[in-house]
Amino acid sequence: MAERSFKAEVEHLRKGDGDVFTGEGILAITKALLENGVGYVGGYQGAPISHLMDVLADAEALMAELGVRFEANASEAAAAAMLAASVHYPIRGAVTFKGPVGVNVASDALANLSSSGVTGGALVIVGEDYGEGSSIMQERSHGFAMKSQFWMLDPRPNLPCITKAVKDGFELSEASNTPVMLMVRIRSCHVTGSFATKDNVPPPLTVREAVSNPRSDFNRVVLPPMSYLHEQDKINNRWPAAEKFIVENKLNEVFGPQNAPLGIVVQGGMYNGVIRALQRLGLADVYGETEVPIYVLNVTYPLLKDEFDAFCTGKDHVLVVEEGQPDHIEQQLGSYLYKLERRVKLHGKDMLPMAGEYTGQVMLDGVTAFLKVAAPDMLPGNVRAPNTEAPKIPDLSKTVPIRPPGFCTGCPERPIFAGMKLVEEELGKHQITGDIGCHLFACLPPFEIGGSTMGYGLGPASNAAFDGGGERRAISILGDGGFWHNGLSSSIGNMVFNKSDSVVVIVDNYYSAATGGQDVLSSRAPNKSKSTNNPISAALKGVGVKWIRQIDRTYDVGKVRDTVREALTTDYNGPKVIVMSSECMLNKQRREKPIRVKAIKDGRRVDVPRFGIDNDICTGDHACIRLSGCPSLSLKRLDDPLRDDPIAHIDETCVGCGNCGEVADAAVLCPSFYRADVVHNPKGFEAWRAGMRGRLIRWLQTRRDDKRLRLEGVVQ
Repeated sequence: MAERSFKAEVEHLRKGDGDVFTGEGILAITKALLENGVGYVGGYQGAPISHLMDVLADAEALMAELGVRFEANASEAAAAAMLAASVHYPIRGAVTFKGPVGVNVASDALANLSSSGVTGGALVIVGEDYGEGSSIMQERSHGFAMKSQFWMLDPRPNLPCITKAVKDGFELSEASNTPVMLMVRIRSCHVTGSFATKDNVPPPLTVREAVSNPRSDFNRVVLPPMSYLHEQDKINNRWPAAEKFIVENKLNEVFGPQNAPLGIVVQGGMYNGVIRALQRLGLADVYGETEVPIYVLNVTYPLLKDEFDAFCTGKDHVLVVEEGQPDHIEQQLGSYLYKLERRVKLHGKDMLPMAGEYTGQVMLDGVTAFLKVAAPDMLPGNVRAPNTEAPKIPDLSKTVPIRPPGFCTGCPERPIFAGMKLVEEELGKHQITGDIGCHLFACLPPFEIGGSTMGYGLGPASNAAFDGGGERRAISILGDGGFWHNGLSSSIGNMVFNKSDSVVVIVDNYYSAATGGQDVLSSRAPNKSKSTNNPISAALKGVGVKWIRQIDRTYDVGKVRDTVREALTTDYNGPKVIVMSSECMLNKQRREKPIRVKAIKDGRRVDVPRFGIDNDICTGDHACIRLSGCPSLSLKRLDDPLRDDPIAHIDETCVGCGNCGEVADAAVLCPSFYRADVVHNPKGFEAWRAGMRGRLIRWLQTRRDDKRLRLEGVVQ
C-alpha cells in the first residue's frame, strides 16, 4: 500500500498531440518516457523519486497497452541490470532510483553497462536529494558519472525542460552508444507546471519481440581483450559523438546579453536559484530576462571546452555555481582556461560554500559577493555601499534543540526497542548495529540502541567483526525492506556460512515503510500484480537458519523482552533470528481510517480505543516516557499547588495502539494508564446505559463536593 496513489492522475498520461499536461515533475517524466518510445522501465523506490515508482506502478496497465515492460525491482542493482536489454537490442530502457546511494548499490551493473556500451537508449533517472531535505549521507552522483563515463543531464527545473531532457537523454545515448544519467532534484520531482503533450509511442521493438529473436556479440562482453577495447572506444568514438550531439542539438543554453564583462555558469538544476537571486538584485525579471549572461549546463558531463571558451570570450570574471563537493565542474573548467591560456578570473567555491545546500539566501549571498568583485556598479546602491553588511543571523544551535527524525505515533517498532531496553537494563549494554529504515531511529533518544549503519540490508554484516565469542553476543537490526533488498544474501547468508553466534532482530512492518509503504515479498496484503505473503521465516529456513522466533504482535512488550533475553542467553551456538511483525501504523491508518469514517457516516456502530492517564494516580516520575518516547505521550501541569512536577499526559494524536500501557505493565510502572472505548452510533441500550452512568457519576460527584470542608472568609 504505497504512501500515495496516482490512479486518477495517470489517466492524464493518455493525452496526445494538441493537449496540455499540468501536474508534477514525476508525472511529466513518466509521460515523456511514453512519448519517446520506451520499451521497458524499472527501478527501486526511494526519496525524492519514490513517487515516480508509484506513478509507474499505477500506470502499469497503460504501459502494458503500449507493449512496455514494467518491473518493480528488488534493489537498485537489479534495476540497473535490466538495462542489459539495451546492450544488443535497439530498445529504449529507463530505470530509476535514489542517488547517490542507489548508484552505489548499482555500481557493479552500471560500470559493466558503461564498459560494454549500448545500442538502444539507456536512461538512468537518479533522484539527487542533496541538502537538508535529504535522509542520506551527503554525496553526489557526478563522481560516478566521471568514473564510469556516463553522460549526465541536469535540466532546468521546469516541466518543458525536464520532458525535453528525457528525449535528449535517449537520443544522446543512442548517438554515442553510452548510457545516460538524468539527474532530477527534489525541486524537479515535485515542481508543478504545464507542457504541450504528444502522442504516446509504442516501442519500435518490444522486449517480447526481441526475446523471440535473440542477439549476441562477444565483443560486448566485459572480458579481456574486449574490455581494453571498450576503454579505447569510449575515448575515440563515444566521447566525440556525444560532444557533437550536444553541440548540434544545443542541449546547453545561454541567456542574457552576448557582450558583458562577467558571466555565470550554472548546473541546469540550480538555474531557478540563480535567476531568483538576480531578480532580488534587480538584474533579472520574472520571465528570466537577465542582465548577467548565464551559461546553463543542462549537460554537466561531459563539459564542452570550446562551448565554454566561447562563453568566456570578452569576460573578465566568471562564476561557477556548483552545488556540493568536490567541485568537479569548477576544477574541470579551470583546467580548460589554464590550458587555453585565458586570463579570465574563475570564481566558484571562493564565493559560495564548498558543502551544503544552496538555498535561496545562500545563492543570493554568493551572487552578491561575486558582483561586488566583478561588477559592483550593477548592484543596487544599498548593497554596493561601503561597509554595508547583511544583518547577522543569530546562532540558535545552542538554544533551539535539534529535530532529528523519530518513530510515528503508534509505530509498532517502538515497543520492540522498549523491550530491548528492558533487557539491556537486566543483562547490560550490547554491541548493536542498525540498518537503513525506520528502525534506525532507535539509535536516538530515548532508546539509544545501535550506533552505526553501513547500507541497506547490511546491518548484520556490519557486526561481523564482533562475532568473536565475546562475553556478550552482538545484536543486529534489520528491516523487512532491507532483508529482501540485500540482507538475505549479504547478511543472513553471511552469518550462516560463517556460523555466527550473533542475534538478529528483523523488524517486519509488512511494507517497505521508509520509502513510502510499497509492498515487499512478505507483505500480508494481496497484490494483483505482485507476489506477496512470502514469510521471512521461510526464507530464513531456506538459507539454513535453525534458531528462529516469530512474534506477530510487537506491542506485547513482555514477550519481546523475554524473546530477546532468550536469544542472548541460550546455549544454542549459531545464528539466532527473531522476526517481529506488526503492520506499519501509518499504512494501517491509511487503510482503516477511511473505512471507519464511512461506517460512522453510514450510522453503523464503531468503537475507537483511546488511552489516557489518571491524574490522581500518576506519580510524575516519567519512566513511561523514557521507555516509550511516543509523540502523543507528553507532560501536563496540574492546578494542584501540592504537586509541582508535571505528570504524564496523552494528547489527542493518540491512535490507540496501547504501547504506553504495555510498557508500563512490562516495566512494572505505575498503573495510571487506562483505556476508554469511544462508541460512535451506540445502540439503544448502550445509549440508555451511558446516560444512567453519567447521571450516577454526577450525583456522586455532587455528594462528594457537598461533604468537603470549606473555610469561609479565608483569603486564598
